Amino acid sequence: MKHLFCGVVCLLVLVACGGGQDQKRDGFHVVCTTGMIGDLAANIAGERATVVSLMGPGIDPHYYKATQGDLEKLSTADVIFYNGLFLEGKMEDIFEKMARSKTVVAVSKHIDESRLRKPRGAQGEHDPHIWFDVDLWAETIDTVVDVLSKADPEGKDLFLKNGVRYKKELLDLDAWVKKEILTIPKQQRVLITAHDAFGYFGLAYDIEVRGLQGVSTVAEYGVNDVSQLVQFIVDNKVKAIFVESSVPERSINAVREGCKSRGWDVLVGGTLYSDAMGAKGSGADTYVGMVRANVNSIVKGLR
Repeated sequence: MKHLFCGVVCLLVLVACGGGQDQKRDGFHVVCTTGMIGDLAANIAGERATVVSLMGPGIDPHYYKATQGDLEKLSTADVIFYNGLFLEGKMEDIFEKMARSKTVVAVSKHIDESRLRKPRGAQGEHDPHIWFDVDLWAETIDTVVDVLSKADPEGKDLFLKNGVRYKKELLDLDAWVKKEILTIPKQQRVLITAHDAFGYFGLAYDIEVRGLQGVSTVAEYGVNDVSQLVQFIVDNKVKAIFVESSVPERSINAVREGCKSRGWDVLVGGTLYSDAMGAKGSGADTYVGMVRANVNSIVKGLR
């Protein structure tokens, strides 16, 4: 990866110094890793910037490796936003190198460590899935506003105004999520997913969460993991389990088959958007839409 990165950057430098007329670019450009961060930046930047997300629908950021096209976009960006907390673990070296010459910022940078989750078995690292607590995700707004204001001072008033508007929208969304989850009877508030992405969701909205894999999908699961989760589902008569859009279905299918073999026909309650938003036109192609789609599926499946 390091050799690929150096080679691409050298190529870009040569193009910029030579016949780079085909690489013309107008305006202020912001490059983000995930769709959630791209949507956050777009809401604040408004018309003052072109915002691009590297990872589209169904993409798992834990496994994601930058392509040559990604490196070109990153190299010509004015500002780069990423999640941090090792969500984009295979791109950390790239961000570290690029931060020496341009603005590269983790949106999680200023979140108080006391609010970060440290799951068992995560080798001391924090859970990166901060967007599943809407109130916590709203804390990233000030960081984005500050970074954009320094990079484009003429747009500061607009960024501040958009930040205030978007924060209100997210706080309203947070209140809506709390109200909806409360409609699920307490004993039925158990969310089973493919990996431990919904830990912040569980803490924020009073719902027990269990994932087959750990906080990163890079961690493999084994027969014993499946067996233990199956036993928990059967013992607690969990009504539904959920597929994740960015994780292969085989893991949850294995859990469901295990439950059936023990006499409990658990339902698949639908597909949740975990590490990526939905496709354009899906209704889950914005952060707010993604949260609403997930909550609607969870409530329908467990109530």
